[in-house]
Amino acid sequence: MERQKANIAILGATGVVGREITKIVDELKIDFNTIKFLSSAKSAGSKITFQEKEYTVEEATPDSFNGVNIVLASAGGGTSKHFAPEIVKRGGVLIDNSSAFRMEDDVPLVIAGVNDDDLKYHHGIIANPNCSTSQLMLVLKPLNDKFKIKRLIVSTYQAVSGAGLKAINELRENTKAALNGESFTPDAFKKEIAFNVLPQIDVFCENGYTKEEMKVVNETKKILHLDPNLPISCTAARVPVFNSHSEAVDIEFEQKVSPNEVREILNDTFGVKVIDNIDNFEYPTTKDSSGVDPVFVGRIRKNIAFDNGISLWCVADNLRIGAALNTVRICKKVIEMGLY
Repeated sequence: MERQKANIAILGATGVVGREITKIVDELKIDFNTIKFLSSAKSAGSKITFQEKEYTVEEATPDSFNGVNIVLASAGGGTSKHFAPEIVKRGGVLIDNSSAFRMEDDVPLVIAGVNDDDLKYHHGIIANPNCSTSQLMLVLKPLNDKFKIKRLIVSTYQAVSGAGLKAINELRENTKAALNGESFTPDAFKKEIAFNVLPQIDVFCENGYTKEEMKVVNETKKILHLDPNLPISCTAARVPVFNSHSEAVDIEFEQKVSPNEVREILNDTFGVKVIDNIDNFEYPTTKDSSGVDPVFVGRIRKNIAFDNGISLWCVADNLRIGAALNTVRICKKVIEMGLY
């Protein structure tokens, strides 16, 4: 018997990522039966136009998930933890954007096109990785399959949109104040973000790394099924860019590898686009990637500090591949694989 089309709910529908999820559900032509938009009480009652039809945003309650097969959530960890048992109890599948469940042993942490088979082992909850991890996985997966990663060092240069609408507005207002020579008191960040680089994203851990940096370390190992003792280090900085994260990536492999081999592999990789011709100053920037799907890679070169080392530059729209796009791609996979 053919499975009926999925009933879908978007939780956190009025937020920055929730709106992007809504847009991408349409772009990827997700085949659903019904769709509903859920939010906190504060945003309930507002209107969303989707596929030429107007919907009223509803306040999320446990009963909101009655009859819902798949929930796409981007409403924060606290909200996800609150509603997850209610969704699962009602037979729904939660695809969650927060960090609440990412490192739980029985929750698949998935990048669509990288570790789709992990979806088969879900128990009602599927986690979407951190934005800076997400773009990296599409690049590392085929390289690890071929050459086997021995050591990894990542430096991220992350846009303010990763910290939400408040941070976007703060960059705009802080920049105006700086250009006008006016004083400015930051709120979204610990220090002024305009014309500045902040070497802190999230809180510091006991080892001196930030939570954001440790997410990259731990999530990379989980997604790629790497040895828990594999040496990975990350430094994450916030930069005064509205959208798209950039990453400088240094990889040491077990096998010999050349820059041309890496270019050939990545040219044939789902979700990746190589822009790499330094003679013509061709390399990816945040403006190239903002608003579009691919993870862009350039500056591919032999790393002169590592044996069998490669260095590369990686840029992607953090609201899309890092959040909304991957969430909807997971949804599409769950539907295709009949896992709801």
